[in-house]
Amino acid sequence: MDAARRRLVLRLLAVALLAIALVVIGHVTGVTANLSTEKIHGLAVRSGSWGAVIYIGLFAVGLFVYVPALVFVAAGVLAWGHVYGGLLAYAGAFVGAITSFTVVRAIGGRPLGELRGARVRKILDGIERRPILTVALLRTFLLSAPALNYALALSPVGWRSHAAGTALGLVPSVAVTSVFFGVLFG
Repeated sequence: MDAARRRLVLRLLAVALLAIALVVIGHVTGVTANLSTEKIHGLAVRSGSWGAVIYIGLFAVGLFVYVPALVFVAAGVLAWGHVYGGLLAYAGAFVGAITSFTVVRAIGGRPLGELRGARVRKILDGIERRPILTVALLRTFLLSAPALNYALALSPVGWRSHAAGTALGLVPSVAVTSVFFGVLFG
């Protein structure tokens, strides 16, 4: 195995170990069990003026340990209503996605851009041609899913394109889910 290939494998292994470690830590410490909609809502309400900052921070941490973003959107809507809660959910989803992207990119680099298979290259060429649009569409349908955060970080998408696509794509997904939870919770 040549040196470049060995580096690629080691970086992917490091990211895989990070993901596994974070999930295990989340379960062993009880973080994932304590990040339910009800508990996040209660903490946000009890925290007064710091509630919004704590909520956004928990959103970012929750994405690292694979807590679904919908849990946080629901908690935000419960705590602050569908408008202000939706805005805070948008902020939390954005901060969480950017944080995950930055950390995973720092550890793993862009190894998916180095893949050469014909099918994979076709997909990656599309992402490289229109990175903002691709990220926006993925975020529109997948919100800030932790697996998507990792995949985008390992792809050839640049940080600015990722941030712009995330900012655009989260608008419809967070808006729709906030309204849904607003109607659901009354």
